[in-house]
Amino acid sequence: MDRVQMEIIGLTSSPQTSGSYALILQETGGMRRLSILIGGDLAQAIALELESLKPPRPITHDLMKTMIDALGTQLLDVCITELRESTFYAVLNIEGASEPIDARPSDAIALAIRCGASIYVAESVLAEAGVLPQDGDDFDDDDDDDEEESFEGEKEIEEAKPERPKTLREVLQGKLDVAVKQEDYERAAQIRDEIDRLDRNS
Repeated sequence: MDRVQMEIIGLTSSPQTSGSYALILQETGGMRRLSILIGGDLAQAIALELESLKPPRPITHDLMKTMIDALGTQLLDVCITELRESTFYAVLNIEGASEPIDARPSDAIALAIRCGASIYVAESVLAEAGVLPQDGDDFDDDDDDDEEESFEGEKEIEEAKPERPKTLREVLQGKLDVAVKQEDYERAAQIRDEIDRLDRNS
C-alpha cells in the first residue's frame, strides 16, 4: 500500500455539525489536504497535546502511551487506510505486534502526537478525499467519543476557512456554552473548573 506522510495544520469547529470539529491534515512537502470530522472530546485530547498542556490526571491517550512505554515497545506510525461509506478507518503499527491494530483516526492521531509517531494516509484515500487549499484558507503550514469520523470534502474545506486553529480554552468555552444552553449545569460546572485550572496554569 502506497502511503503519504501527513502533518496536522489545523483544528477548527465544524460549521455544519454542532459540537464537532474538523481536523485538517496536509501532506508533508505537498499541498493536498484531508479534513476529518471528529467529536469534541477527541478534539480536546488532540488540542491538549498540540498546546503542550497536561491535565491534572492522565486522559485515555496519555494512559495508552504510558502502557506502550511500560511494555518496552513503541508506536511506529499510524495510517488512515480506508474510506468506506464516508467513514475513515485507521490502524496503529506497533513494534513487535503481529498485525496492525484497528483504530479510529482521531484516537490514532491523538496517540501518535503523544508518542512522536508519524501520521500517514493511504494514497488511495488521499486521491479520493484529499483537496487542494482554496483561496482564503489561511492555515500556517508551520503552525462525543462515539461519533464516527467522516469525510467532509472540498465543500467543508471551503466553508470552514478558520482564522486560526482553536485553542484549548476556546474549545472548552464552546463546550461550556453548549452545556449552559442545554441546562446541563453539572457538566457546565465541570467545564468551568477545567477552564479555571487552565487559566491558573497559563
